[in-house]
Amino acid sequence: MTSTRADDVHPSQARMRIADLHPELRRAYRWFPRPQVRRGWQRRMTQALLALIPQPKPTAGVRFEKVDFDARGTGVRVFTPTDATAPVAPARAALLWMHGGGLVIGAAAADDRFCTELAERLGIVVVSVEYRLAPQHPFPVPLDDCVAAWEWVQDAASARGIDPARVAVGGESAGGGLAAALAQRLLAGRGPQPAAQLLYCPMLDDRTAARRELDSIRHFAWTNRDNLVGWSSYLQAPPGGDGVPDFAVPGRRTDLTGLPPAWIGVGDIDLFHDEDLAYARALSDAGVECTVDVVPGAPHGFESIARDAEVTRAFHARARAWLGERLAAG
Repeated sequence: MTSTRADDVHPSQARMRIADLHPELRRAYRWFPRPQVRRGWQRRMTQALLALIPQPKPTAGVRFEKVDFDARGTGVRVFTPTDATAPVAPARAALLWMHGGGLVIGAAAADDRFCTELAERLGIVVVSVEYRLAPQHPFPVPLDDCVAAWEWVQDAASARGIDPARVAVGGESAGGGLAAALAQRLLAGRGPQPAAQLLYCPMLDDRTAARRELDSIRHFAWTNRDNLVGWSSYLQAPPGGDGVPDFAVPGRRTDLTGLPPAWIGVGDIDLFHDEDLAYARALSDAGVECTVDVVPGAPHGFESIARDAEVTRAFHARARAWLGERLAAG
């Protein structure tokens, strides 16, 4: 396991303050509202607002397309470099991307800017998954939707100029957890495998939500009380219990041998910091190449909430460089 930071110590303050943030991130978080997920009407209101996100603005370098799988709202948003659309273009690498939202809120459209920039800068096809959400659609439905999107990419690869052997999976927060679970499930299925895993602050382990001593810390953007709602809704059971189904909780899997190389990026004051580093160590112990990027003073979701801060830009640049190298290697 390689890391951009030597020390893996999680801050233990009982109440996080703006002063605990990296100086470049304080302004973005000062008035940022915590997601409201504990009540059904709050989640419905959030989803209604997300539905108002407009289609991405056309760019000279990337073509956008929305593909619906069925009437249930599942499908993908495809971002293709324009020079890859010609029949003579060489096969391109691709990334299958899953959005965040704690498994209970969120929409693929929220990551359109990220996906457009990644497609343009790396010259890859980015496919963003619209998966169904808990509690209306608990495990395994969201993961099944991600599997369906993976199979769509594989089936459509030839027609879209994608090299099926150079497709990575990735995601942010809950999407990062789904990407890790997808990699595990594909490995067990013995079919085509992802070339890499790009995991931004992934939500990997329900046992964090079972730790009531974390409730008082009041983490920025996503607290452990929110985490309890997310995991309880997804598992339809109290987090931390026995008998978790295979692939429901990536951090619970004991044998990680054979998984693709992984990049895990997280802030050191993110609720998921400890579980992310634990997963990185487990990957490394299993012989899986794993790069860890820990950003001091960065809370959950800073890569989206403070996307224009210099510390965030540098973080994204490191992630892109790693992904580009892995996809080039194939």
